[in-house]
Amino acid sequence: MKKSSDMKFSLVFVFFILSQFVYSQENSLSVLSLEEYLGYVKSFHPIVRQVNLVVDESEAKLMKARGAFDPKLEVDYLTKEFKGSEYYDKLNATFKIPTWYGIELKGNFEENAGAYLNPESFTPDDGLYSVGVSVSLAQNLWINKRMATLKQAKLFEKQALQDQQLMVNQVLYDAALVYFDWLKAYNEKLVFEDFYQNAVIRLNGVKRNFETGENPAIDTLEAGITVKDRALNLEKSKLAYTKASFELSNFLWLSDDLPIEVREDITPDLLTTEKIDLALNLSELIADDELIDNHPKIRSLNYKYESLRVDKNLKVNRLFPIVNVDYNFLSETYDQINSFNENNYKAGFYVSFPLFIRKERGDLKLAKLKLQSAELDIMNTEVTLKNKIQMIQREIESYAIQDNITQTMIVDYEALFRAEERKFDIGESSLFLVNSRESKLIDAKLKGIAILNQYYITKAKLYNALGNSI
Repeated sequence: MKKSSDMKFSLVFVFFILSQFVYSQENSLSVLSLEEYLGYVKSFHPIVRQVNLVVDESEAKLMKARGAFDPKLEVDYLTKEFKGSEYYDKLNATFKIPTWYGIELKGNFEENAGAYLNPESFTPDDGLYSVGVSVSLAQNLWINKRMATLKQAKLFEKQALQDQQLMVNQVLYDAALVYFDWLKAYNEKLVFEDFYQNAVIRLNGVKRNFETGENPAIDTLEAGITVKDRALNLEKSKLAYTKASFELSNFLWLSDDLPIEVREDITPDLLTTEKIDLALNLSELIADDELIDNHPKIRSLNYKYESLRVDKNLKVNRLFPIVNVDYNFLSETYDQINSFNENNYKAGFYVSFPLFIRKERGDLKLAKLKLQSAELDIMNTEVTLKNKIQMIQREIESYAIQDNITQTMIVDYEALFRAEERKFDIGESSLFLVNSRESKLIDAKLKGIAILNQYYITKAKLYNALGNSI
C-alpha cells in the first residue's frame, strides 16, 4: 500500500509541475536562465545519472574488500562405513576471525571416532576444543593481499568521487556550449527581425514618395530587393534558432525519465553576461597553486598514485620469507577457561623462501616503474592545467576588450545609419547609401554577437579547465 501511495504522489507531483510549466508557457514568454538550465541538466540528465554509477561501483568494491575481514565458520565432516564396520567418523568445526595485520584468531571443535582412525586423530568422547592464533612473522605481517585490497578500495572510492566531478563537469560544459549557441541564434534572429521590419517600413515610405513623385521608380525596386534579402536572412536565422532549440532539448529532462522539448515561447536569458560567473561558479578564483592542488584531476591522480604505492609496498613484502606460526590451546571442557593452559597445546610453523626471488624482484621493479610513471603524469598534468587556465584567462580578457570595441563600433555605425536615414528623408542622400550603412550596422551587430558568444564559450572553457562543480 505504501509503495502504491508513493507512486501516486510522484505522478501527481510530476503532473503538477508539467501543468505549471505549460501554463507559464501559454500565458507569457518564459526566460530560461543559464543557471536554471544547468540545474535541470545536473539533476535529471541521464548521462549525469550514469556518472553517479561510478561512485556506486566504488562503494560496492569497498564492501567486497571489507568482506575479506569477515569472520568465517568452517565445518568439515567425513565418514566412512563399509561391510558393517565404521572406518571413521570425523567432524572438524572452526571459527576464524581475521584481523588487520597478519594475525588470525581461531576457535575449533574436533570430534573423531572409528575403527580405522589414524591414532593422531583420536579425540576424547565429548570432543576436543581448541583456542589459538595463527601469525605471519615475516611476509604478510605488516601488509598482505587483503589489507592492500581494502586500502586500494578506499582510495578508489575517493578517486571515483573526483572522477565523478570531472565527468559531471564535462556534461555541464557541453550543455553550456549548447545554451550559448541557442542564445547566439536567438540574438541573431532578433537582429534580422528588427531590420526586416525597418526594410518593410522603408519600402512603404519609398512607395508613398514614388506615388507623390518624390522618389524614382528604381528606388521601389531597390527597397523591395532589400526586403526580400532581409526576409531571407530572417528565415535562415529562424531555422538556426529552431535547430539550436532542438539541440538544447537534448539536455533538458524534467525528471528521471521525462524529457522536455523547448517550446518557441521559451527564450534564453539576454542578461547572461551579468550572471555567467555565478552560474558557472567562477565568482571567486583562488591562487594558482591552491587551485591546482585542489583540482579534481590532480586529486584523482594523487589517489591513483597512493594506490600504486600500496601495490609497491605489497611487492616489497613479497621479498620476505613466508614464516607462519600456529599455536592452539587444547581442552576437553570449553566452559572452564582455566582448562586452556600451556600444558595442552598444538603448535607448528611453516617456512618458505624462493632462493633467487627473481619473480618477486621483477614484480617490485614493475611496481616502481608504474609509480614513477604516475608521478611524472601528475607533474605534467599540473603544468598543463596551470598553463591552460592562464591561457584561458588571457583569452577571456581579450574577448572582453574585443566586445567593448565592437559595442562602440555598433554605436558609431548606428549613428551613421540614422544620420543617413535623416538625409534620405530630406532628399540629400540615396537609398543605396542608406542600405549600405544599414548593412554595415547589421554586420557589426552580428560580429558583436559572435564575439560575445566566444566570450561565453571561453568562460565555459575556464569552468571546464577548473573542474568546478555547480
